[in-house]
Order: sequence, then C-alpha cells, then structure tokens
Amino acid sequence: MLNLVLFGPPGAGKGTQSEKLINKYQLVHISTGDLFRAHIKNQTALGKKVSKLIADGELVPDKITIDMLEEEIDKNPNAKGFVFDGFPRTIPQAVELDKFLEGKGSKINGVIALDVDKDELVKRVALRQKETGRLDDQAEKSQKRIDEYFNKIILVLPYYDEQKKLTKINGIGNIEDIFNSLCAVIDKY
Repeated sequence: MLNLVLFGPPGAGKGTQSEKLINKYQLVHISTGDLFRAHIKNQTALGKKVSKLIADGELVPDKITIDMLEEEIDKNPNAKGFVFDGFPRTIPQAVELDKFLEGKGSKINGVIALDVDKDELVKRVALRQKETGRLDDQAEKSQKRIDEYFNKIILVLPYYDEQKKLTKINGIGNIEDIFNSLCAVIDKY
C-alpha cells in the first residue's frame, strides 16, 4: 500500500497535484478540506458544527478531524493507498495517523512538501476565490490560513524529517514539471 502526505500551504497546488497522483498511482484522495465542505454542503451534524469554524478561517479540532479521516479510510478497504491532502496539521494528528495506519498494517511511505512563497500563494488563492467563490479563500481569511500554515502547521515537517520521510519540491512553475518531480520522488518508495 502506498500512503502519501502532500503538504503545503493554501494555494500551493496540493489539490491539483493530488488529482494527478490519484490517476497515475490509483490512490484514494483524502482531503480534509473537501470532506469538511461535503459535510457542510450536505448539512450533516458535523457540517453544521464545522461550518462556522471554516468560515472564520479556524482549524477544526483534532478529534473531529481524526474521526472523520478514519471513517473515510475505512470506507475504502481495497484501496491501493491514499494521498492525504491537508492532513496532518499538527504533530498529535501525525502521531494518531501513524497509530491508526499501523493498526491496519500500513504506514506513511512519504511526505512531500510543495514549497511556494507567500506572495505567490496570495496571488493563487485570490485567483481561486474569483473562480470558485470558496468562503475560506476570501482575502482576510486566506491570509489567516496562510499565516497559520507558516506559523504552526509547518512545525509538523520535522516530525516526518526525523523519520527520513520528508522531501521538499519546488511548487512554483509548470504544473507538469512539478508533477514529474513528485513522481520521481514517489517512484523511489
């Protein structure tokens, strides 16, 4: 089983690259952001609970996120692997993910961080907001999410670096070139 964590700030291209990786490696994509948006759209109990948090640019508590993620993994017992997009965001989440996967006889094979500077991120997120109207992409909220990444979420990377699972890829440039760089790393797992 091939399990990857695709890491990067909002607007780094995780969604775009995840889609390409899913097709090439036949993985199941798990995006906590997409899961939350689906719950919100369907007005589930969870959706109502996290709607305000996401709309305010806040992070959802670990327990809710982990429970939702485990449920999603369990829905795909025959998967060849998973690409985790937007998760884990904290070291406790990373530890819980490792424990959960270990209990299933699996592990995270690699973590790939898309490196993109803040100026480029602001441009990309503004363009995405124009195109999709995502509430969490509005200027003030997106800046808060970008700052959250660089001030807190990025602190998860040393956890994976210590395990020799972390690779950083330049996330600026042609989408196909970035994808080819990702594949070159993944093909070594």
